[in-house]
Amino acid sequence: MRVHSFPPEIGAGARVLVLGSMPGAESLAKQQYYANARNHLWRVVYGLFGLTPDEEYEDRLAFAKARGIALWDTIASCQREGSLDANIREELPNDIPGLLAEYPSVRCIACNGTKSYDTFRKNFGSLLEQHGITLLKLPSTSPIPTPAMRTTEDRIEAWRILLPYLIPLEPT
Repeated sequence: MRVHSFPPEIGAGARVLVLGSMPGAESLAKQQYYANARNHLWRVVYGLFGLTPDEEYEDRLAFAKARGIALWDTIASCQREGSLDANIREELPNDIPGLLAEYPSVRCIACNGTKSYDTFRKNFGSLLEQHGITLLKLPSTSPIPTPAMRTTEDRIEAWRILLPYLIPLEPT
């Protein structure tokens, strides 16, 4: 079965582009990035600021955009059954160069996991020098634990490398 990514979620002044590989089955069904409640992404993004995620998807997107975070995927479409990156075949990349041309404020691309990173390097390896953008390979926020990444807290700690690029919270 051929599956397709969503349009990017990006706001003016975006600084960090978080690239997944391809939305999982639950995200595709709900048409929402990181819709699987067990995925750590939203807890990681909010956790970088010591907060708990909002319940509503639109509020989560607004929070990310206000912090300078954009969401997209390296893959526009692929053949895949289920949600596992290991099952991805015949992938076609998204137009990441076009997005970066439209949003020159992006200073960092954070690949959410190995498949995203490898696909980006394969298709856009020379793009980084042209734009002066930092590329980071971050541990996947997938709910599948690894020996090094077992909890949300493990992932938050690894993703702290993004903090210098993000827009801080306003003091209250």
